[in-house]
Amino acid sequence: MKKTILAMSAVAALLMSGCASDEAKATAPEAAPAHAEKAAEETKYPVGHEKHWDYVEHGPAHWEEFSKTCGKGHHQSPVNIIPGKSVEMNHTYDLSMHEDIHTSATVIDNGHSIKVTPKTGGSITLHGETFNLLQFHFHGKSEHTVNGKRYDMVVHMVHQNPETKQLAVVAVFFKEGKEDPILNDVIKNVGGSIEVDPQDLLPKDTAHYYHYIGSLTTPPCSENVQWYLLKEPVEASKEQIEAFRKYYVDNERPVQELNDRKVESN
Repeated sequence: MKKTILAMSAVAALLMSGCASDEAKATAPEAAPAHAEKAAEETKYPVGHEKHWDYVEHGPAHWEEFSKTCGKGHHQSPVNIIPGKSVEMNHTYDLSMHEDIHTSATVIDNGHSIKVTPKTGGSITLHGETFNLLQFHFHGKSEHTVNGKRYDMVVHMVHQNPETKQLAVVAVFFKEGKEDPILNDVIKNVGGSIEVDPQDLLPKDTAHYYHYIGSLTTPPCSENVQWYLLKEPVEASKEQIEAFRKYYVDNERPVQELNDRKVESN
């Protein structure tokens, strides 16, 4: 009997280990670890069910079926930025960027975007806290709008505080213009790896931005995400934009209500 109990305990331990491993893979940017348990509770579809969120058949209008927060949350992202209605920046939340680290990175098509995961990321600081770069990914059009306008593309640089697990995302808008060297490497190496310095994604001016508190823009739509939208866009050529859109054209969530939030600006 003792042998049977010990054997069952060993199997249970292995199963728990496997679940923990899977949960680790599902941490931010897809879902911040602090919200993982809540997200699991909100999901109506069992693990392994064939139904999965996307931007078409099970698009944003149906995301509440996967996470209640996507439909019921009051601090959701993206939003429309109206510069004339923004308020002065709370300088305790001023953004300082430290992304100048040359590193190798994997490039994958995760079914929702093209995602780049650096082996060693840079960091940002805000409110006296450090947030480490986890990954960056691209959208075929910007998710946030400025005065109702979408930019031609956007890259979201996803950072996380290693202690609190809170997320902070820096958005860099693209407009059509000259060729972007990083974007070339990314598009040509989907499924492979590249050498990259994330700082090369940034415009010259990183001191001016919009800031507000929002959410992940994909399920589970977890809130309390610090958003920084750099005002100066970078450029990508028409050919690069078209090449990316062969993967994703409309992988952007519609803008959400601002509700009781204020957008800060400097």
